[in-house]
Formats: sequence, C-alpha cells, structure tokens
Amino acid sequence: MKNKIFILLIVTVIATGASAQQTDYSFCFNDAKEISKNGIRITNKNIYNSKIGYGYDLIAPPKGNAPFFFSVNEPDGNYLVTVTLGYKNKAGETVIRGESRRLFFENITTRKGEYKTVSFVINKRDTIISPNKFIRIKKREIHKLDWDNKLTFEFNGDAPCVSNISVKKVNNVTTLFLCGNSTVVDQDYEPWASWGQMIPRFFNDKISIANYAESGETATSFLAAGRLAKALTQMKAGDYVFMEFGHNDEKDKGPNAGPYKNYQKSLTKFVTQIRAKGAIPIFVTSTQRRTFKDGKIWNSHGQYPQAMKDLGKQLNVQAIDLNDMTRILYEALGEKESVKAFVHYPANTYPGQTTTLADDTHFNPYGAYQIAKCVIEGMKKLSLPFLKDLRKDYRGYDPAHPDAFSSFHWKDCPFIDIQKPDGN
Repeated sequence: MKNKIFILLIVTVIATGASAQQTDYSFCFNDAKEISKNGIRITNKNIYNSKIGYGYDLIAPPKGNAPFFFSVNEPDGNYLVTVTLGYKNKAGETVIRGESRRLFFENITTRKGEYKTVSFVINKRDTIISPNKFIRIKKREIHKLDWDNKLTFEFNGDAPCVSNISVKKVNNVTTLFLCGNSTVVDQDYEPWASWGQMIPRFFNDKISIANYAESGETATSFLAAGRLAKALTQMKAGDYVFMEFGHNDEKDKGPNAGPYKNYQKSLTKFVTQIRAKGAIPIFVTSTQRRTFKDGKIWNSHGQYPQAMKDLGKQLNVQAIDLNDMTRILYEALGEKESVKAFVHYPANTYPGQTTTLADDTHFNPYGAYQIAKCVIEGMKKLSLPFLKDLRKDYRGYDPAHPDAFSSFHWKDCPFIDIQKPDGN
C-alpha cells in the first residue's frame, strides 16, 4: 500500500511540474558572447508564436542596425531581466524598452568587441482578476502590449547589439504601482509619452514599476473597470501605490460630481483597499496643462489638486505636489519653448499626419522624461525609503532648470498613431 501511495505521489509531482508554465529563460543571439548551459540559441528563423512561446515579434527580425522586438510567454508577476550588449565585430548603441514603450535603459554604447551587462525588473500582467472576473478594458486597449500573455522587449537605438537575454521570475522586489490617466499611462505610440513609462529608467533592479494607468480614466471609472482590483492581485505588504487623477474627474457631471464629493469618495476607496493589502498609498496632484496667461500658468484644474491634498491630511496619506512642480517647469521653459514638452508638431512630421498636432495636455518623450524627474524629486521630499534604489547616474533635478531639449536623445518606436489619447 505504501509503495502505491509513493508511486502516486511521484506521478502527481511529475504531472504538476509538466503542466506548470516555464518562467526562467536564457536566450543567446547570433553574436552571443557565450552560450549558457541551458541557453536557447536564437536566429532570425525564431519568429514568435503562442505555441512555441518566444521569438522575434511584431516586426521582421533585424537586419543590420534595425530595431527589433522579442517576446516570451510569461504568467503575471515581476521578472528580473539581464541583458548582455555588444558584438565581437561591431560597435553599437542600444536602447531597451519593454511592454508598451516603458523605458529601462537609453543609449548604451559598446565598442567593437566590448560587452556590457545591464539588469532591470519588469512587471507583466493580463486582464484576469479571478477565474470569472476580468478588467473592463477599452477598445483601444485590446492589442496593448501591457495586457497580453507575454513579455515583450523593444531593442532600439542607432545600432542595437544584443547578445544575451535572461529572464527570471522574482518575488522579493518592491513594486511601485501607478494609477492614473493619460498623463501617467504607458503610451503605445509615437509621439505620445507619459511620466509613468519613463520613470523605470531611473531605478535599479530592486524596484518594479507596475503602471496600471489608462487614458481617459477618472478615479471613479478606474475602480469601476476593475483596474485597482487587478493591481491588488499582485500587491503585497510594503509595496507603494501612486495615484494621479483629476484631469478627467473635473469633467464629471451629476449631483455627486466635484472635488470634495465623488472625487474624494473614490480616492478614499483607493486608500482603504490599498492599506488592507499592507501597501502604502501616495497621492500625486494633477500635472498642469499648458495654459499660459500673461506669461504664467493658469490652473485649469480648479480645486481638484487642493481636494487631494486636503484628503491626504485627513487620511494621513503623503502627497507629491506635481501640480506645482509642473507649473514651475512650464514657466521655466516659457510659453514659446514649452511646446517642445508637448505633442506639438507641424503637419507631415510623422507618416499619415496630414494636420498639425497641437496638444497642450499630453507630453512627448522629452516632456514625459522631465516630469518623471519631477515625480522622483517629489518622492525625495517625502523621504521614501526605496529611493536608495535610484540608479547612481541620477543626479537630481530642479524643475526651474529643466534639461536642455537639445540634449535629449530619443529613438522613435516603429509604431506611430496621430490619434489623441482619451481625456484630452
């Protein structure tokens, strides 16, 4: 009888192991520095399909110095990604982004025969909250890389040189969850960008940024769509949740609309549910719009930023005053030069763009990069403990003295959309 039970246990363990999804991989590319013992050799014939579970994706495999995408099937969670850059017979410059254009490393140069290894943590999720419950995503999100069953990496730059990629599931990192609207979301397409997709670049591999923001959302609609409920499935004690709302909340109508009514009520629900998981809520006041009057920014958000700060005092929630920092930033750039931080482009700047783009709400990559630094400075004012994991090349930032536009080097993603995000 004991032998039968023992055999049954062995069969059960084997069956369970066989059905579990693989999470750890090592991929070795054509000019790999070395092939790990269990490494998978990748050639241009390895095209992604869901059955094989990894390969070149979205566009054709690279030829010459072309950018490329590489995907691997993974369950929800955080992943430590280690990338070795460099080719034996070619110099290069590589930009690393992931999922929906989240920036992790920019403009890493390697000389001929030189290799550099970098690592970061990336968060992956799908739309499943529980077996019979799903996030209510919008039509525009259906093909968004943030909401599928795979991790996707974008390697861009003047001459991307990728020789090895390893992916390993990790559970011991602090996760910073981002909740908000189009000023925070991972924007999928050029020339749009938001601070939430730039901020991963400034943290080391002990921090994961999980950006749940979406264009057009209010604090109330974010909850109703199940976005916070989904974030709670990955959230653990000691994580942080940053909430920036207000742009779209101010457009709400009805008897309960208003900064000191439905807005505060919904934010209170966020705080209650986040604290129930042992995580720490942080408020972030709305970024200013580019609304100049007599050389100064006119606050188009009314009482919403103050209502958030007032609620923070009532609930003992710390707040980053991004509303004030972005006012300082835009005024430092000036009414004329501040267009360089927003999606302002003459007709025919991008393929299919037959009309002028003039958006005073949504940022381009340069503007999003500046505002991500503002958020970090706001974190520093709050003395948040995870700031020890800022990368060593972060030198501090003063929104009154923004980075020169001419010093910002961004390689466009191959995907472009001239349609404005929701919530303009």
